[in-house]
Amino acid sequence: MSAEDASLRPERILELSERLSAVAGEKIGEIATVNRSAKMLAINALIVAARAGEAGRGFAIVAEEFKTISTQIDAVAAALESQVRADLNELTVIGGAILGHLRGQRLADLALNAIEIIDRNLYERTCDVRWWATDSAVVDCVAAPSREASTYASQRLRVILDAYTVYLDLWICDPAGRVVASGRPERYPAAKGLSVADSAWFKNALKTRSGDEFTVCDIERVRALNDAPVATYATAIREGGQAQGKVIGVLGVHFDWKPQAQAVVDGVRLTDEERTRSRVLLLDQNHRVLASSDGQGVLDETFKLDTAGGTMGSYGDRGRTVGYALTPGYETYAGMGWYGCLVQTAETAKPAALAPAGRLTAA
Repeated sequence: MSAEDASLRPERILELSERLSAVAGEKIGEIATVNRSAKMLAINALIVAARAGEAGRGFAIVAEEFKTISTQIDAVAAALESQVRADLNELTVIGGAILGHLRGQRLADLALNAIEIIDRNLYERTCDVRWWATDSAVVDCVAAPSREASTYASQRLRVILDAYTVYLDLWICDPAGRVVASGRPERYPAAKGLSVADSAWFKNALKTRSGDEFTVCDIERVRALNDAPVATYATAIREGGQAQGKVIGVLGVHFDWKPQAQAVVDGVRLTDEERTRSRVLLLDQNHRVLASSDGQGVLDETFKLDTAGGTMGSYGDRGRTVGYALTPGYETYAGMGWYGCLVQTAETAKPAALAPAGRLTAA
């Protein structure tokens, strides 16, 4: 960050308020110190004048006047301190409110950016599954089931996986929900012959009305994929690969959620200093943690997100600022009600308050 950029930081409001407070307190203290010395001189002058008798009368008058002026200076200094303290306290409150609003807005913007990246990424998955379900090898695997068709389809799926590294595996299922071909049988042998008939993605895919539709489920761990967390997208495989063809099976594609989501939360643009006191989250519609920049609570923790501010907003929470944004969706992908969320603890700051000047009461 350049010197010019640093001088324009919103935090400068509070930093300047603190500096002004320190300078004002110091100078008022100096006035009090000088005035204390002046008072002592006036008192000494009165003592000398009294000893001098008639000869010191004129000097005594001047000393009394000087003492009066010193008392007035004390009063002015006290009024100055009181007013400056009040104004600086107000400035600190206003500055803190402005800073809090700006910080909250920035966190909400970053949260929106994070969930938008996820939306765009997952939109591509909806395109992939609908496209691959029309591949002749995929269609033939369930239209005319045989060992040869299954082997060829598996080879075809492997080629796809080699090109699209964001997937763990692709499964072709017959109408009964049995996995008849997969792209990585060596890595995930448990998938072969597995029944997914009770899986929501399979049942919902069977209900799609055309090849233009798809289904997606919340992030879940799949035992046959070594308990890896995945986002599964699915659509029906139809006769002839035609959009209105008869449903003859289901294609499920398992998006490798963990590394892709982690890259998004880790990639949020925070300064190194901010990153040490910030947590970036992706939350589902029930505010379950789907991804976290600190790697904690994934699929186990439910974050208490207050969405009273609407689809996008920020709020303070026990010394933290929380910014969030609801998924806006992307193209034909409406999203699943997920949220981007940033939680940031406040910077450690010195209070902007005047130190007591330590005035001397007139004798």
